[in-house]
Amino acid sequence: MRYFYTLILSFSALLSFSQVYDNDLLPKAFHASRREALRNLLTPNSCAVIFSNPEDDRPGSWFTYHQAPNFYYLTGLNEPRAMLLIFKETQTFYDTIKTNELLFIQDLDPAKEAWNGRLLGKEGVKKQLGFKYPLINKQFADFNFNFSVLDRIYMLSAINACQIEEGRDNEQNLSKFFQAKISSYSNEKVNTTKLPFWMGSLREIKQPEEIVLMRKAIDMSCDGHLELMKALVPGMHEYEAQAVIEYMFKKKGSEIEGYPSILGGGENSCILHYVTNRKKLEGKHLMVVDAGAEYHGYTADITRTLPVDGTFSKEEKLIYDIVLQAQEEGIKACKAGNEFRAPHYAASDVIQNKLLELGITKKKNDFTTYFFHGTSHYLGLDVHDAGNKGKLEAGTVITVEPGIYIPAGSPCDPKWWNIGVRIEDDVLITTGEPDVLSGKLPRKAEEVEAIMKQESFMNKEK
Repeated sequence: MRYFYTLILSFSALLSFSQVYDNDLLPKAFHASRREALRNLLTPNSCAVIFSNPEDDRPGSWFTYHQAPNFYYLTGLNEPRAMLLIFKETQTFYDTIKTNELLFIQDLDPAKEAWNGRLLGKEGVKKQLGFKYPLINKQFADFNFNFSVLDRIYMLSAINACQIEEGRDNEQNLSKFFQAKISSYSNEKVNTTKLPFWMGSLREIKQPEEIVLMRKAIDMSCDGHLELMKALVPGMHEYEAQAVIEYMFKKKGSEIEGYPSILGGGENSCILHYVTNRKKLEGKHLMVVDAGAEYHGYTADITRTLPVDGTFSKEEKLIYDIVLQAQEEGIKACKAGNEFRAPHYAASDVIQNKLLELGITKKKNDFTTYFFHGTSHYLGLDVHDAGNKGKLEAGTVITVEPGIYIPAGSPCDPKWWNIGVRIEDDVLITTGEPDVLSGKLPRKAEEVEAIMKQESFMNKEK
């Protein structure tokens, strides 16, 4: 059943892009502007080379294709076996084509498309993505451009075996043929450090069109979390809670989850990236719910911690309120001009002092036993999105997600054991105060408890 489900996802994902069932995709002008922004960073007489992601072809099954974020950011193409070339200056190809960018794509193949979904083809790429001269990937084997005349070739990384995909449609294997063309070039000519930095700089600052999609992904994620707050009752399994929240993502229009959903109850609340989600939940448990919807490539990343029986115990609330205060201080530090780590330092200061006050730690620096991860990461086309971790700038979206995790056996009073709390929101840096994009989802313990007293439509059938 899982394979059938993922087959349908894969087909519908490709189909939706080729048929344009959605009317709010990033416009071709956006992708063109991003290519121009990258071109402006290139040095004279150089080019940038970006490959699409290879397909996931585990034997006997079809999985949802996920495009390389940098490639999608620059092209809008959601298909494999493709390559983008961006030149600093206009070049001449085949004696008649004069352009500063080329996109190599798959040719139309009705027999394959009947299995895996429709492709754009050259005309579709021209119309929907705005490329004037798309070329079929099979042409690259005999592509007569002499890359040696360039002073620099910028790539994201060295070509590896995964990209080469030996044994599969080698006539379409762009990375294999590109490697052959540049194999004799020096490390000075082929640079793999500049392009990742440039892409991080570009993607770190979200354009207005991106913010629109991120707000949608975050809003539908908040709706999922809200419904789970209402639906959660003792006796549910973690996977049932997962089903509730992911159902709401889909119901609101998400194509897929932005990352594997984390629903950790009891002792599992103390595992940062717990994704097994099989435990039966009891009334005495806390559950960390870290789940976000993806919409048109952009993902949310939201965490709430819920008392399964609807009420925080005394000890649970004490820890919860520390994490909430730490998060609030972290959000206050989300201002343009501050260092990227400023929210982490602000949150850590609260946690280390409060754990000391409760006697959970003996020294301030011991707080890292219970808070052992960073407070923030960039968010966008990746859940841990590209960025260079310099000063925060207006247009950047980051998470603020402090946590405290006290597993059984910790060197503190056992009354604190198996209390794991994380609260995470998505924050847009502005020229003024931070904009908490997920702010409609309550954070205070009392507010969470009040919502959990409400009835969910998903429990009425029981």
